[in-house]
Order: sequence, then C-alpha cells, then structure tokens
Amino acid sequence: MLIDSHCHLDYPEFSDIAETNRRAREAGVDAMLTIGTSIDKFPGVLAVAESQDNIWATVGVHPHSAGKGEMVTLDWLLEHAKHPKVVGFGETGLDYFYEHSPRDAQKQVFRTHIEASRQLQMPLIVHTRDAEDDTLAILTEEMEKGAFPGLIHCFSASADFAKAAVNLGLYISISGIITFKKAENVREAVLDVPLDRLLVETDAPYLAPIPHRGQPNEPAYTRFTAEKLAEVKGVSFEELAEATTNNFFKLFTKTERPTG
Repeated sequence: MLIDSHCHLDYPEFSDIAETNRRAREAGVDAMLTIGTSIDKFPGVLAVAESQDNIWATVGVHPHSAGKGEMVTLDWLLEHAKHPKVVGFGETGLDYFYEHSPRDAQKQVFRTHIEASRQLQMPLIVHTRDAEDDTLAILTEEMEKGAFPGLIHCFSASADFAKAAVNLGLYISISGIITFKKAENVREAVLDVPLDRLLVETDAPYLAPIPHRGQPNEPAYTRFTAEKLAEVKGVSFEELAEATTNNFFKLFTKTERPTG
C-alpha cells in the first residue's frame, strides 16, 4: 500500500474523481489526502473527500492566499476541523520565491494554523520555499509554546533544514522532485532522514515524477516517487511502502486504513 499524502484533487485536472481513484488503486495507491488552499475553495476540497471513502482532506490557507480576501481565523479552522473527513491543517507556511502575499501576512496566517494544530493535535502541513530560516524560526518558537504534530510537504530544502525539522518532531514528505536529474540536493538531504519520519506525495497536478515529467501529475504516480526514494535510502520498495504508509497513519490519527 502507498498513500499520496498531498494532492489537489479539487483542481479541474481531476474532473472525474472516480476514474482518478481507480487509476491510483491500480497503481497500489490506496488512499489520498487532498489539500485545502483557501477559504473559498474549501467546500470543493471537502466535496472530493466526501465522494470517496479512501480520500481525506485538510483545511487551510496557502501562503499565496495569505492576506487576500477574508482573513482566516482560528475559529474558522477549528470549526471546519470537526468534520470527520478533515484530518489536518494547511497547507500553510512561507513562500518567498513568488511572494504573492506580504511576508507579514504569511507569518500571521502560519501562526494561526499552528495554534489550531496545537489545540486539536491534528497535523500541520508546512509549505516552505526560499524561506528556510524564517520557517524554522517560527516552528521552533511555536513548538516551545506547546508541541504540535506536522510535516514539511514537498521537501526541497537543505539537509540542515531536514535535520532541524526532524529534531522538532516533524515528518518529511517527498514529492516527484526526488526523481529530477538536478535534484541531487534533495536526494542527499533525505539520506539522513530516518525511515520512520518519511512520507510520499505527488502534489498533483504539479511536479510529475520522471518518467511523466511535463505531464499533469496524479496520485497513481506516487509509485515512481516511492521507488526512487527506496533506491536513495537503500531499502526495498516494499519496505519503503510499508514504512511511509505506517508513518501516514501514525501522523494523521483521524484516518483509518482502507479495507478490501
């Protein structure tokens, strides 16, 4: 069994969710987590999760949407997290590569999600790009106020950042980037990440792994990322699949393993 721990199934590329799900299951991807990115898009995210028994959702506001339109509140996050299909908060964090939103707004929204995660002990899905220092500073400061579970999604940062995140108790989620020829930094960084702290994801429809790079990504392609990650870690595909699946269910405690 494999779990796609981060995808965007409310996007138009997945107009036929049942067919997307069928292809995923044929590839050995038995469950998926579709991710919240804004207040206005959340109903669509939740509708996807409600339509399939093996898909869960998160609720949150992406850093690109921070400070735009209605500001996300702690109460809004906590209220929507009551839904049985909602199993985490995010994606949230800091993105200084595109800077579609003011940095101060990104930081404020990030801390609001952290507080929700701390209160309900539901995982925080962290997006960070070109913002390692500030991301780590906020995570460290907030962890000192009280522990919360979470993961660094679509990992593309440094080995030092990975080590620091793991030391804070966070997990590291690996995307199709690990298959890219120029991603040697990612392959080197995951060498020292313990197997019991790794997850796999697609970030679909983005970042399709080799051999599908340049095409729309989908949950079925999780297998290519898992195969490459197993190679990098020097373990069998079966061991990697078992470990990352176990890690998913250990972290996302509201989920249940699919049967059948």
